[in-house]
Amino acid sequence: MTMNPITFRRAISTSPFLSHRIKQTDNEIVQMFRLSTPREDSNNLPVNRKASKRANGGSSSGRMLDERFIKILKIFKWGPDAEKALEVLKLRVDHRLVREVLSIDVDVNVKLQFFKWAGKRRHFEHDNTTYMALVCCLGDLGMFGEMWKVIQEMVRQLVVMDPKDLSEVVKLLGKAKMVNKALSLFYQVKGRKCKVNASTYNSIILMLMQENHPDKVYDLYSEMCNEGTCFPDTVTYGALISAFAKLGYDNPAIRLFEEMKENGFYPNAKIYTTLLGIHFKAGRVKKALDLVAEMRDKGCAPTVYTYTELIRGFGKAGKVEEAYKIYIDMLKQGCNPDVVLINNVVNILGRAGRLSDAQKVFEEMKLYHCQPNVVTYNTMIKAHFDCKSSPKEAFLLFEKMKENGIVPSSFTYSILIDGFCKTNRVEKALLLLEEMDEQGFPPCPAAYCSLISTLGKAKRYEAANELFQELRENCGSSTSRVYAVMIRNLGKCGHLGEARDLFNEMKKLGLVPDVYAYNALMSGMVRAGLIDEAYSLMRDMEENGCVADMNSHNIILNGLAKSGGPQRAMIMFEKMKRSNIEPDAVTYNTLLGCLSHAGMFEEAAKLMREMKSLGFEYDSITYSSIFDAVGMIHEEPTHQI
Repeated sequence: MTMNPITFRRAISTSPFLSHRIKQTDNEIVQMFRLSTPREDSNNLPVNRKASKRANGGSSSGRMLDERFIKILKIFKWGPDAEKALEVLKLRVDHRLVREVLSIDVDVNVKLQFFKWAGKRRHFEHDNTTYMALVCCLGDLGMFGEMWKVIQEMVRQLVVMDPKDLSEVVKLLGKAKMVNKALSLFYQVKGRKCKVNASTYNSIILMLMQENHPDKVYDLYSEMCNEGTCFPDTVTYGALISAFAKLGYDNPAIRLFEEMKENGFYPNAKIYTTLLGIHFKAGRVKKALDLVAEMRDKGCAPTVYTYTELIRGFGKAGKVEEAYKIYIDMLKQGCNPDVVLINNVVNILGRAGRLSDAQKVFEEMKLYHCQPNVVTYNTMIKAHFDCKSSPKEAFLLFEKMKENGIVPSSFTYSILIDGFCKTNRVEKALLLLEEMDEQGFPPCPAAYCSLISTLGKAKRYEAANELFQELRENCGSSTSRVYAVMIRNLGKCGHLGEARDLFNEMKKLGLVPDVYAYNALMSGMVRAGLIDEAYSLMRDMEENGCVADMNSHNIILNGLAKSGGPQRAMIMFEKMKRSNIEPDAVTYNTLLGCLSHAGMFEEAAKLMREMKSLGFEYDSITYSSIFDAVGMIHEEPTHQI
């Protein structure tokens, strides 16, 4: 009985006899790979004969032989059967065959075994093409450990690696996060007189940038320039300028930018964008604008990243209208925004109180096929609170966010909790904290901080303490800001000893007390009448590298004014004016109250004239306490003639 071709192939793939046999005769293999009849070709192996002929050097049967060898590799893996198939099919073991086997769709272990077998054949030796084929294959599969072993073998066998090969290997090692191995290989191959070129240097420079090692980039640049035959190009300059910008070396980055142009290279949009960021960071808005003008003169079109940097830069400079105009101009130029740019625009407008404009930008996102993300919603929710909009509107946005499939982050909840706290809706904030916990978010110190602060202001100290203890138990530690708020609460309710204990606990936990923590404890000390201790703590604070702010000085000044008498208060006031601390309205009002209570109306009147000249207003408490001196305030003494 004659077996049809379909049945024959099925028998090969499923027969236990064929799957587990140890040896097969030459005749059986020949039969398995016998040439098809024209009928079988048309029924089972549709082949584009012209394409097949081109791929196999003019032989119309070469493609079919390759297909049969691939089948035997898939069925029997690598072993005696596949080796016998090579002989029967008269396939010569050469570099081309090895590269083809490494490129076909068979198990990677088959490729590795075949590669090792081929390397042991007489009259055959792997070269850079076969090694690189295996390295790329393993790299594409993410088998970086095996890939590194093959690279090491390649180096041990003294296989010549050209600049193109070295660039490719460096990229793969960078992808595998093997930065030090890539550097080691680079110098090892270079030491063997490999004529590395700009492309090779660029590969390793870009790898260092991508893996956040900008500190090593300049050394490579210097080395590159010293080669004498290898000079930096636009890619090199771009990577170097980016590296210097990341490291904060602004002036060297600017010098490289100028050097690049002097050497005849044209900066691309990415390089211009990096320079824009440098100028905006330094507050050089005009320089940034000049750079944009130069960019346009050179025919270099701004990208969405360039516009983002411009908008962010103007926003930081407080130039809200200019930032918004940049956004409008970008749309007119036909450049569609991305979500990062939109987030920046919304944030700038929201902070400036321009909620309607922010809302308009947010609603227009769909016109540009730009989907809002969690950051967009967070920014819009915060804008509602910053602009004193109805908390209900912010909450509706939160609900809309969830309806649209955007999962809120812990920051989303923190914004809402803080917003509800600031609008005296503490019960709603507590419910959101509970929901946050139910959603599986870890305890968020920022959310707890807002609640603890609000409860403290409402003199609900016990509830604030319960939340603080809950945070410590669930989180194990907290931030210095939460500690500062709790220290302030304890100081306000007269528990100074507990406040001190918390301050010391902070330091034991490795949390460095910041100015807020110091101010909180100093305020408690002043409330308890321990002025000298508070003054001493401020000196300790400055010795520990924490700079006292205006609030620090006002706390001490308030204590001196209440219990130390006007003389000590005036001494501190003069000391403040001699330092970098400029007195504010609170400072003047505190001192005026002290002078008026001491009956020093002439000094008070003089201070009030000084205060008025600086544009400060008197508060109601101060005004009532110096009512007796009001006649001496508004006019300078005149001399009678």
